[in-house]
Amino acid sequence: MAIASEFRAVFRCFHGCPGEYPLDDILYTCPMCGGLLEVYHDPAPLRRISADVWKQRFEARMARGPFPYFSGVWCHKEWVLPAVDDANIVSLGEGRNPLVPAPQLSRQFGVAQVWLKLCGNSATGSFKDLGMTVLVSQVNQMRANGTPIRAVACASTGDTSAALAAYCAAAGIPAVVLLPENKISAAQLLQPLAHGALTLALQTDFDGCMAVVKELTRRPEIYLANSMNSLRIEGQKTIAFEIAGQLGWQVPDWVAVPGGNLGNVSAIGKGFEMLHDLGLIDRLPRLICAQAERANPLYESYLRGFDAFEPKPAQPTLASAIQIGNPVSVHKAIRTLQRFNGAVEQASEEELAHAMAQADRAGLFVCPHTGVALAAVEKLARRGEIRPEDSVVVISTAHGLKFPETKQRYHSQELAGITPRLANQPISITASVDAVLQAVEERALMKK
Repeated sequence: MAIASEFRAVFRCFHGCPGEYPLDDILYTCPMCGGLLEVYHDPAPLRRISADVWKQRFEARMARGPFPYFSGVWCHKEWVLPAVDDANIVSLGEGRNPLVPAPQLSRQFGVAQVWLKLCGNSATGSFKDLGMTVLVSQVNQMRANGTPIRAVACASTGDTSAALAAYCAAAGIPAVVLLPENKISAAQLLQPLAHGALTLALQTDFDGCMAVVKELTRRPEIYLANSMNSLRIEGQKTIAFEIAGQLGWQVPDWVAVPGGNLGNVSAIGKGFEMLHDLGLIDRLPRLICAQAERANPLYESYLRGFDAFEPKPAQPTLASAIQIGNPVSVHKAIRTLQRFNGAVEQASEEELAHAMAQADRAGLFVCPHTGVALAAVEKLARRGEIRPEDSVVVISTAHGLKFPETKQRYHSQELAGITPRLANQPISITASVDAVLQAVEERALMKK
């Protein structure tokens, strides 16, 4: 059994159907309406502790917490998964991601302050670690209680499979990952292979992989790890907790999030709502969901006032992890954006590639998906929707080292249809001081 806790969390229907379900149940959708579930935290015991005490508790754990509280997720355990036994928590030190000011980007975009929340600085190089530590820990707890789960499975465009494989390897639980064949980077493919996961390359796209894994996990012995499993959201919402704490329990005017399957938008919104409801912050930021132009069904719905949502086949994009045309968490994302007076913006391939290169030139080695979010922020600032006095946090979802081919092709000017304005190549010169000095002078003159 999980440890007794004064704090209570259960599954509830996202759409409001009556009923509550224990987190130990193998359940991903509402038994009544078939819609997604969400994890509901009973606010009464949480409110018995003051906001100041919560702040002190979280800050102390972040500063010097022992296992599992050294984790940016598990230092907020009571707000995430309160009843899991510490002995069954599977953590790789996730979270605690730096919030880095980017003054060069602030000047280029014409806004007061841009920060990047570097969620790719993690065990597997993406924000997916935040949700996977929660999900795999819950599975570990359930297996310890005797639930016969044989394996955990996911469909993935790369990052989810890496996180699942790593955390299952740490727990000694078999992992099965379904990937769209030839549609993810070599680095992303290598990660689940290295961690020993059964890695299956399906001759389809992500949406096709998702259809297969949903059917596969109808079997109770294979547990679903995609973000339609709302346990993932509980870990990812801690991004909001960290941002607020790093800003002295203040919030920025805007938070920009790359959007593919759309779980992270609702997760970050849920985190800020929880902070606000429990008195740790006094206002909510506005949210931006940024989509690649070639995979933009939410953007098209936004232009119609969210009066309808129509899935569409996603086209190839440099932002491969958000190349999703039928996102599972769309209705959660729409509700979140409406509550946060949010915006949805898209980025073309040229725009996202240039924004990625701009961030790299500012010392930040970011992924293409972060480029999508940065391009969206720049466009909204140019239009005046983001005001010059505003502050913006951009969620950097993965480390740039996971996408070396894209960056290499950018600088080699090999990306079709894209003019690489910031391309940079090594220059072959003779091995002499004079030749080096000449190259330095030429580069200095070019920058004047």
